[in-house]
Amino acid sequence: MDYSATTPVDEEVLNSYMECCRRYPGNPNSLHKLGVESKRLMDSATKQVANLLGCKKEEVIFTSGASEANSLALMGVIEFYKNRGKHIVTTKLEHSSILETVSYLEKRGYIIDYVPVLENGLVDIDALSKLITKETILVSIAQVSSEVGILQPIEKIASIVKKNPTTIFHVDGTQAVGKIPVSLENIDLYSFSAHKFYGMKGIGCLIKKDKIELEPLIHGGKSQSNYRSGTPPLPLIVSLSKALRLSIFNLGSNYEKVKKLGDLLKEELSKMEGLVLNSCDTSIPHIVNFSIIGIKTETMLHALEEKEIYISTKTACSKDNSDSLSLIVMGREHSIAGYSLRVSISHLTNEEDIHNFVENLKNCIQKLKLKSLS
Repeated sequence: MDYSATTPVDEEVLNSYMECCRRYPGNPNSLHKLGVESKRLMDSATKQVANLLGCKKEEVIFTSGASEANSLALMGVIEFYKNRGKHIVTTKLEHSSILETVSYLEKRGYIIDYVPVLENGLVDIDALSKLITKETILVSIAQVSSEVGILQPIEKIASIVKKNPTTIFHVDGTQAVGKIPVSLENIDLYSFSAHKFYGMKGIGCLIKKDKIELEPLIHGGKSQSNYRSGTPPLPLIVSLSKALRLSIFNLGSNYEKVKKLGDLLKEELSKMEGLVLNSCDTSIPHIVNFSIIGIKTETMLHALEEKEIYISTKTACSKDNSDSLSLIVMGREHSIAGYSLRVSISHLTNEEDIHNFVENLKNCIQKLKLKSLS
């Protein structure tokens, strides 16, 4: 019940990875026959990623994951375009790889503005419009928030951002790719990671539109892209391409299944006394966030863990156990934001899993409340 943290590797993806390891030992940057064969396969995999996402092959930059892709997007932009301005706009719903980076940039003298969000988690479009000035170098907003699953109106946001032609728009698509349809129109930079859609850990991607330039984080010569040096991890690149193809090919049927399961889960949870649903109509069905008033999140997490049920307190990359920042900015009180739990489901989940989770959750709540009274 924690698929948003990571997903199991698809067997076909794993087979592609192992086959590539066995059959293509050459460095794609080598000039000999083995290198040329590996380069040809890498180009083919890169082209498939581009075709699946509707961008150019030259716009695909492979990274070690979404956190590196996010860092490359933000740091690459501010270093290359440092003469454009020192103003960055984002939200407090972002992943820690964004929030920690802008916090670091603030110490370097950059002005960071966080767009207010409405009670349903959507970006306040009017507020965003007023925040963007000629000094705004970058706007970074996640397509889907990892904690509450809020799906932002990216096209509408892009239309606001693009009113200032020198402002670059970055979207963290980590929780979107493989779950919902994705369009890169009017987006300058787009990040994601393979392990969120049944690919391997250790490989992600930044789509960089050809009109945008970046200062690399890693320098060192020839590679898959001029913007990220290092020996191309060919088996991982091939596996990402396969995982992306499989997830997009099955997107419609997988979404419908998850929608039914998500509705069932929320229906069952809504019947439970002392439980507050935090996910709302603007959340994708894959993520269900809720709070159990008065029971510490880690206590509940470990109680369920004893039943071999695994969920999250916030997101897997969160640094501490403080109140949920996402829920605080959505206007939730401490009694809710301090007790939030995240369940994330998949097309691999079934109705039995949902009922098993709900039943064990009820039992754990009852036992923990009785324990607190004794």
